[in-house]
Amino acid sequence: MEVFHAHFTEYAYPMHVHEAWTLLIVDDGAVRYDLERHAHGTPHDTVSLLPPHVPHNGAAATPEGFRKRVLYLDSSRLADELIGAAVDTPDLRDPLLRHRVGQLHTALGRPGEELEAESRLTFVAERLAERLRPRLGTAVRRDDPGLARRLRELLDERVVEGLSLEAAGRLLDAHPAHLVRAFSGAYGIAPHQYLSSRRVERARGLLLTGARPAAAALATGFYDQAHLTRHFRRLVGVTPGRYRSSSRWAS
Repeated sequence: MEVFHAHFTEYAYPMHVHEAWTLLIVDDGAVRYDLERHAHGTPHDTVSLLPPHVPHNGAAATPEGFRKRVLYLDSSRLADELIGAAVDTPDLRDPLLRHRVGQLHTALGRPGEELEAESRLTFVAERLAERLRPRLGTAVRRDDPGLARRLRELLDERVVEGLSLEAAGRLLDAHPAHLVRAFSGAYGIAPHQYLSSRRVERARGLLLTGARPAAAALATGFYDQAHLTRHFRRLVGVTPGRYRSSSRWAS
């Protein structure tokens, strides 16, 4: 629903509530807060999940203040039935979860990376639900090459316009997390990486015909030239402009 990054030193939040789940990581310093009349803290290696409708406050736990990154998630990502477990254990020491939340924030800060952000959000929400429902155990994860192939076909049909995991899930009658796992297991690459590589290949073809990088970016589904350049340099090793000029020189 919302992304919020902030650096606070002296400001302290009074008691308040949110309608959404508050997913918090602290990059510098630490936060102390009260939730349901119990004191908690968020050192930098902790992921804190504050449930909706439950009063809490917040203030710096160090003289230097704190730097935080927050995601506000609605009940479509985390069910209300998990509120009680989150009240009991809002601070989660989970390095993998902490890493995935950081990756999600990075993807959200890059225009044009919606499919990557959606994929990472799906796994973050799934990991949170697993932590809050330990008694249910971890679901058995089976390979599904048929599903992976159908998702690849959908991506191939929509290279320029793209495809969200939610839409793919509806079309293929599969949960987004299962889609990503099936695809990655079958092809060794995540769906968003596959889509980006297909777009780069199309952009290369256009650049070879003399198209300018900005035009090639828009024609192949990238958000802008900078978006194309980031992926092109990673996959090809040079910028689109240099690739265009060197290929024309070689011809």
